[in-house]
Amino acid sequence: MRTRLITAYAALTMSILALGCSSGPSAETPAAAPPDATTAPTAVADLSPTEGNTVRGTVTFTQEAGSVRIVAELAGLTPGDHGFNILETGDCSTPGTASAGGHLNPAGAPHGAPDAQARHVGDLGNVTADASGNARYDRMDPQLSLEGVNSLVGRTVVVHAGADDLTSQPAGNAGKRAACGVIALMGGTG
Repeated sequence: MRTRLITAYAALTMSILALGCSSGPSAETPAAAPPDATTAPTAVADLSPTEGNTVRGTVTFTQEAGSVRIVAELAGLTPGDHGFNILETGDCSTPGTASAGGHLNPAGAPHGAPDAQARHVGDLGNVTADASGNARYDRMDPQLSLEGVNSLVGRTVVVHAGADDLTSQPAGNAGKRAACGVIALMGGTG
């Protein structure tokens, strides 16, 4: 008796699966919904302190309508402004993160403010830490992308010990790198 029930259940399940796997949409089958913000490509960098520093945090990059939204939550900073940049390579392994290279700059532009007409793609300006050493940054950037020549994926994001003056060449005179993290595509190998 038990064997017959299992056989009948298996046959019923196979029939339902066969009906659900038809080769095209039917009048009863709605079209797939368009992607929404919850499915937008997203990359993340978890920042770790460089030697002698305590800065930690997370930076999230989300592709939105021709721009990338950058959201950073940082802690362990000294109060005030700190340079914030995307660098050329995805390597934070050497002391001071020299292995990360310079600012991401595929067009060979001068260093500048994040809203300047001409700037490094990696110039994000400053994050401002409060009296407790915490900082939040939330900005849309039309020069960034999660694909192509300006892709952030596989590169690094750093926070500096000092403020970026947004004009000094080649990199804003922001001092040593206090934290570094590699940018990785969420749900992928980026």
